[in-house]
Amino acid sequence: MTHPFPVKVVALQAGVSVATVDRVIKQRGGVHANTVRRVMQALDELARQSTQVGLSGRKFMLDVLMVAPRRFTDAVRAALESELPSLHPAVLRSRFHLHETLEVDGIVEQLERIRKNGSHGVLLKAPDLPPVAEAVGRLAAAGIPVVTLVTDLPASARRSYVGMDNRAAGETAAYLIGQWLGSARKKQQVLVTLSSNRFHGEEEREIGFRRALRERHRHLSIVEVSEGHGIDGATGALVRQALAAHPAIAAVYSIGGGNAAIVRAFAQADRPCQVFIGHDLDADNVALLKSGAIQAVLHHDLGQDMRRACQEVLRAQGALPALAQPAPLSSIQVVTPWNLPALNCLT
Repeated sequence: MTHPFPVKVVALQAGVSVATVDRVIKQRGGVHANTVRRVMQALDELARQSTQVGLSGRKFMLDVLMVAPRRFTDAVRAALESELPSLHPAVLRSRFHLHETLEVDGIVEQLERIRKNGSHGVLLKAPDLPPVAEAVGRLAAAGIPVVTLVTDLPASARRSYVGMDNRAAGETAAYLIGQWLGSARKKQQVLVTLSSNRFHGEEEREIGFRRALRERHRHLSIVEVSEGHGIDGATGALVRQALAAHPAIAAVYSIGGGNAAIVRAFAQADRPCQVFIGHDLDADNVALLKSGAIQAVLHHDLGQDMRRACQEVLRAQGALPALAQPAPLSSIQVVTPWNLPALNCLT
């Protein structure tokens, strides 16, 4: 196995020893399959990133740990790697720990491994649970700053949160659905889907949505489903059950994803969906917008978010000056089939 990277660089990227990397590269055996995969992933990450950043300047290692559907983590990875050149003369390399589902013990274990192996910073999307917050505290105590992405851990020692105002996003969705369903006072229901009720950001979106409906559209009530983790199979099954039990569902606010499966569930039930609002311009949602299956997506600029998150890590490491005041939250963009932005990572 040939590659252009020093063994110690591969070992740092993979978070394993030099001896382990040497065994994998020389295919001598005796290495756990998961560790082999980590080394191979490290080689792949180095190959991609070396085409975008030089090897001069101060170097930083960034760990990205996310629990989210692959379509979203793919978009985040592409956005982060496209932003790396803008951070010169500093050079940031990133190690990715991406999971569609992962129990809290596994999240804590990965955060502990990052702490022990060393890192200049962690970008984290994880559920808002006490063991996760405690692990973030241990990272902070070790001098490893944590920036939360998309969903926050407000009671933790994280350095900052990068993403949209999730409560305002929920209120925006309620406004759009209320306007598009019309002012008729016929009782109707909105299906609200969450990937999991353990994510603070999703909870905030739901709170904003409920409050706005209560204040402005009292004729609309909510049917909630959760724990599909944004994965098509599980989400589709939950939606089919909800449609069978609730004939008044007329619209969808998809907080947690799995939108292609939700659209299929309505089609299978031969039920119309008058208004469908989703989140994030991943590849699935772009296709659904173009086809007319969903009416709008609440989007925030992932590239801008990745740049801000990296800058927060650099500030924590003393490589950038501190801000005079906190950076604003990401702007909420309402994207329809008629104003789709150019997204190179999705085309």
